[in-house]
Formats: sequence, structure tokens, C-alpha cells
Amino acid sequence: MEKIIEKYALVDCNNFYVSCERVFNPKLVGKPVVVLSNNDGCVVSRSNEAKEIGVAMGAPLFKVSHLIKEKGLIAQSSNYALYGDMSARVMKLLGEYAPRQEVYSIDESFLLVGGMPEFATTAKVLKETVQKCLGLPICVGIAPTKTLAKLSNGVSKSTSILNGVLDYSVIGELKQNRLLKALPAKNVWGVGGKLAEKFSNIGIETAYDLRESNAEQMGKLFSVVVKRTILELRGTACIDMESSDEARKSIGSSRSFGRAVTSLEDLEEAVTSYALKACEKLRRDNSVAAEVQVMVRTSAYSDDSFSNAGSVALQCPTDDSMIIVKHALLALRQIYQTGHTYQKAGVMLGKICSREGRQISIFDPVNASEKSTKMMQAMDATNGKWGRGTIFLASEGIGQDWKMKSEHKSPAYTSNWSEIPRVKSL
Repeated sequence: MEKIIEKYALVDCNNFYVSCERVFNPKLVGKPVVVLSNNDGCVVSRSNEAKEIGVAMGAPLFKVSHLIKEKGLIAQSSNYALYGDMSARVMKLLGEYAPRQEVYSIDESFLLVGGMPEFATTAKVLKETVQKCLGLPICVGIAPTKTLAKLSNGVSKSTSILNGVLDYSVIGELKQNRLLKALPAKNVWGVGGKLAEKFSNIGIETAYDLRESNAEQMGKLFSVVVKRTILELRGTACIDMESSDEARKSIGSSRSFGRAVTSLEDLEEAVTSYALKACEKLRRDNSVAAEVQVMVRTSAYSDDSFSNAGSVALQCPTDDSMIIVKHALLALRQIYQTGHTYQKAGVMLGKICSREGRQISIFDPVNASEKSTKMMQAMDATNGKWGRGTIFLASEGIGQDWKMKSEHKSPAYTSNWSEIPRVKSL
């Protein structure tokens, strides 16, 4: 029986946040567009046109604001509800094209395509299907390892003649070597800038140099991860596919504030809001948490720079928002200090396990767990139908003027009935 040679495909949505905005606002197509981080601070996504006029990734908005008038740059606030929904749709579609899928990030997915002959042809069909069904441009890199698949994806995106698809296995050794020699070592998946500096000190400048280095010595000098990366560059698969069904080990929610926050009351509103969002994620995963962590911090550049964090253990693992919020506020009060101007807060749920496998306390009132489950289901169903915040806890507040700035935010086209695009006939 012939052994099946594994192959991996890395599918990446191009300029994902910007592309999502363009799906529902075609006027943005062909124009320089950027999407900003929380509080409209820095550039986190750029259209190709924005890259061409010199907008750098991570650039603060105030440093590129002159391009709004000079070059017609368009800045959009982050719309995470839209991006999350579009990501779920594209990942579901991608999963239909391979027996195994690993959702790597909001806009990237690995597909295991070993045993599927000429997947490059299928990838072109996949690319056209995603564009037709969702309006999102994608690129596909195919290779015998995940590291090479990610590398190939980047090349397919930067070289127009490839039409967004590159199968590393079929381009030949000469072209493979040329490709690796042109790629800086810092651009190899898992390397990064600091490690690349150490590589440079011993004469390793490119991906080709790294591939040709002594894997055993490099593993001893740096780490087993580096050794694994070298083997992957040589075509030996060392990084397995991860299951998308595996429960997360922690779930968090954090945001920067839209204005200076000094009072405990404002922080309590923010922590309640973040805890509720984390609880929603927890229930979607069918998981429960046994620990609640809370962090607060001021700006790192302020005169009163300060940060603190605290955690509270729960008596029993739970997904009940009211119980988790109660303990989150307890943790906040333990770490809060007056006299500081806070910039950010966050909530992290830890010690997570599956809901079915949790241990229930013998001291809980009869049917307490069942009542909690029904209450949370009713809360999620109502907020899912009528919009988040239809039912909320009083400690979340009403005004919430501390919320982050979103002065250029697009509507929640796909997740809020009141913001669905309207088509009018003349």
C-alpha cells in the first residue's frame, strides 16, 4: 500500500479587517484604507493602496493623519463583531475542502491536504468560491510542512503572477533555494526579530541559511523549537495539526478606556462588562472556569505609572455570569488604589474545564446548577436575538462614558438586525 505523503495548506485572508469593511462598503475598493486599534490608536490593517502611500503597520493615527487630506486615506474604527462573524463564515467554508482543519487565527487556517492529488487546482477553486460567497480575497500556500506552507502563503501574496496560490513542492529545488535565499530569517514562522538578531551574530541571515545550518547544534544552542523549525524548512513535518475543538485554557476580555478613569465605580462597570463578555465566550465553548483574574493599569508613559492584578478562586467551576462578576469585583477591590489615572482593565478566566466534566459541590442548594443554566441560556438567547446588552447586570452601568473611542466604526452588518444594510429601489 502506497504511503500517503502529508501536505499542508495555509489559507490566509488578505488584509482581513479592511477586506471585511469593503464587502459591505464597495466605495472603499481601490482606495487607501486602514483599520485602527482600540480607541482609534494605531493601524492594525492596511489595504494595498495604503501600503503604497507609505502607511506602516502599527503607525499611530496622528502620524498618518496628514495623508487623509493629501492622499485620501480613509480610517475605520475596529468592528470586531463584524470581523468575528466573517471569520466564522470563512472558516466554516474552508473546512469543507479538507478532512482536517486548524483555525490558526481570525484570518488564517491550516488544512491537512495529504492524499488529495493536485490540491493547487482545488485551491484555485476554493479561492474563487470564497471570493464569490463572502467577497473576501484569500491566498493559499501548499507545502509538506506547516512552516513551509506559511512561508509559501506569504510568497503567493506578494507575487502577483502566482494568482494567490503557491505549491512549494512542485516549483523545483532551484526555485525553492532562490525563494529561501530571498527571505530574511526573521520572516520565518516562529523566529521573529530578537531571535533573528542572535542568528545574525552567527552568520544566519536568510531562511536558506537557517535550513542549511546544523539542526542538532542549533537545537542545543537555542531550543528544540529552533531545531524543529530547521527540520520543517527541510521538508520534515514536525508540527502537528491542532484540533479546533480543544477547549481554551484561558478566556479573557480587556480594553483600553476612551477617557481617563480614576474612580472605583467606573472600573467596576468596565470589569463587569469585560467579565460578561468572557462568560459569553466560556458558554459558547461549553466550558466552566474555577478562577477569575482581574488586571488594571495606567499608561506606561504617565507620571503615576502603575499596574496591579489579582485573582480569586471559585468554590466550584461555573459559567454563571452573576457568580463570576461577583468574584471579579471582589478581585478588583483588592487591587484598586486611589490616586491613579487608569488606562486599561481586563478580566481573565482560568482553570477551565468542560462543563460535563466539572465537579459539583455537595453543599450547593438542590437544583441550583439547573436554575443557573436555564437563566444563562435565557440571557444569551435574548441578547442573541435583540442585541447584546438587552439584558445586563446593574453593575455594568448605563452611560459607560469610559468606553473606548470608535469614531469611525462601521455598522454591525451581520450581527445586529437594526444595522443590516438596506436596499432601496428608485
